[in-house]
Amino acid sequence: MSFVHLRLHTEFSLTDGVVRVEPPKRKGGGAGATLTSQAAKLGFPAIAISDRNNVFAMVKFYKAAEAVGIKPIVGVDVWLEERSAVDAPERLTLLVQNEAGYRNLSKLLSLAYTDGQGKGQPLLSRGWVREHAEGLIALSGRDGGIFRAAQADQVPQALELLEELRSAFGDRLYLEIARCGRSGDDDWVTAACALSRKTGVPVVASNDVRFLERGEFDAHEARVCIAQGRVLNDDKRPRDYTPEQYLKSPEEMCALFADIPEAIENTLQIARRCSLTLKFAPPYHLPNFPVPETYDTDSWLRERSQEGLRARFAQITLARPEEEYWQRLDYELGVIQKMGFAGYFLVVADFIEWAKTHGCPVGPGRGSGAGSLVAYATGITDLDPLPYNLLFERFLNPERVSMPDFDVDFCMDNRDRVIEYVTQKYGRPHVGQIITYATMAARGVIRDVARVLGHGYGFADSIAKLVPGTPGATLVDAIDSVPELKSRYENEEDTRAVLDMGLALEGVTRGVGVHAGGVVIAPRALTEYTPMFCDADGAGMRTQFDMKDLETVGLVKFDFLGLKTLTVIQEAVNTIADTRGERIEVLKLPLDDAETYRLYASGKTGAVFQMESPGMQRASTDLRP
Repeated sequence: MSFVHLRLHTEFSLTDGVVRVEPPKRKGGGAGATLTSQAAKLGFPAIAISDRNNVFAMVKFYKAAEAVGIKPIVGVDVWLEERSAVDAPERLTLLVQNEAGYRNLSKLLSLAYTDGQGKGQPLLSRGWVREHAEGLIALSGRDGGIFRAAQADQVPQALELLEELRSAFGDRLYLEIARCGRSGDDDWVTAACALSRKTGVPVVASNDVRFLERGEFDAHEARVCIAQGRVLNDDKRPRDYTPEQYLKSPEEMCALFADIPEAIENTLQIARRCSLTLKFAPPYHLPNFPVPETYDTDSWLRERSQEGLRARFAQITLARPEEEYWQRLDYELGVIQKMGFAGYFLVVADFIEWAKTHGCPVGPGRGSGAGSLVAYATGITDLDPLPYNLLFERFLNPERVSMPDFDVDFCMDNRDRVIEYVTQKYGRPHVGQIITYATMAARGVIRDVARVLGHGYGFADSIAKLVPGTPGATLVDAIDSVPELKSRYENEEDTRAVLDMGLALEGVTRGVGVHAGGVVIAPRALTEYTPMFCDADGAGMRTQFDMKDLETVGLVKFDFLGLKTLTVIQEAVNTIADTRGERIEVLKLPLDDAETYRLYASGKTGAVFQMESPGMQRASTDLRP
């Protein structure tokens, strides 16, 4: 008999769970087990994740599971609002059956964050759940209202609450039971089986998984203490987890529930009922850019490009024969049309044009996008690529299909005005910022672990300072390459305990942020693709998928980068105009000014964009441009 785990928290639950979805990035291998590698090793036919109030890991997990031949089941643990002032919120696990179920889950999670923040977490009203129950399977367990009523010997109320859920989910409601050695587990198994016999609502076994192997329990407890701001040896801290909550094998689970075989069989039945198919890019879901009636996006981009190139000819001295420009323009337009990205160019050109005509300084263009003549002709960039032999293929290459990506810089003080323009043009439900995930980095995880182990700041700092501060530095590399750290690891028991725990937790996701410049614009409401996330006060609205996963599912990121340099330049231009009566056109400044190059060659470029780092200053001094 086989078995499928249906309730499992990964590292993306943020407050608990150390199950890794992707291997940690370490030099020289030694990546360690991930959920899907361990599940494949144990022979699971399918597996589910049910992170707390989010689907941050969904795309990564889905791809990883398919890669090893395991059926991925997408789920989430949500909390229902309290029934009265003295009650606590109730947990409900929702598993996605199909595309309609995923859209409903996306709407529910978005509502929980936008309209349901309370009690320190996002909450769902029962009305929302009833309205969006289609395509979802519900598991009610020991954190649900049914168990609480049964535990208090309030059988009529338990039956009433069960019927309330059954009215929403029908035969897609199950009573989840677990035997993890926690207080109340056995009471709930007994009560759930009795309720199942009386009502016909089936029971289903879980192990409420938080880590992959039994030996990871201590690391998990440390992770929980880090999130709670507690120390491990605090006698008063909650002990909500046990060493049994690991990814038990099908054989172990079948033995654990040998007396309730239907609870095992029902995990397989649920797995068969869940058949969500995710479609990955291409095709890409570009926003619907409005074009005149007689045009489509391809013909309108061609019209705009040809018109724009004629206007450029009137402004510049041609670096090549005019025919070369037209041939290059025609070639680029052909590639753009073939790859289906005309709409992307039109969207970017539109918001840049709005910025330029509404007092928001825009950068002249940088990165590979500066190699596009179409971008120059449509005003996206202000650099003619032909005199510099810039290659369009670095930006778009038909043999390596990926989204174009213009790095667009806006004056820091006006960036938000441009985002608001885009929001108004395409509709607020279609536009959102993008989430980022913060992880436990090498130095930080040492300080966190030392604190939860009860050590003082000085001890933690003495270890952390031995880890190189270079970007991407890892504990494994530091122990191998820093003699003093290696010596302390080998000879000091307290140091070794901190480093071992740090190695177990390094790279685990610990929080979320907002992408510095990324904005996603979708043809339909964003909740059709990804749930939304925001802070408790409603600020920081963003997608639950990060930049990489948004592109995987075909959504398009647009960069709105706030650049202080542009603000400073504009203030300088304004000051000169006010004090000298001279209006400087920045784009007409000569590119062969000897004094400017002497400044670059001196290396004194501390406030020059992209030339301020010590490495670039040293390169300027050595190369003497």
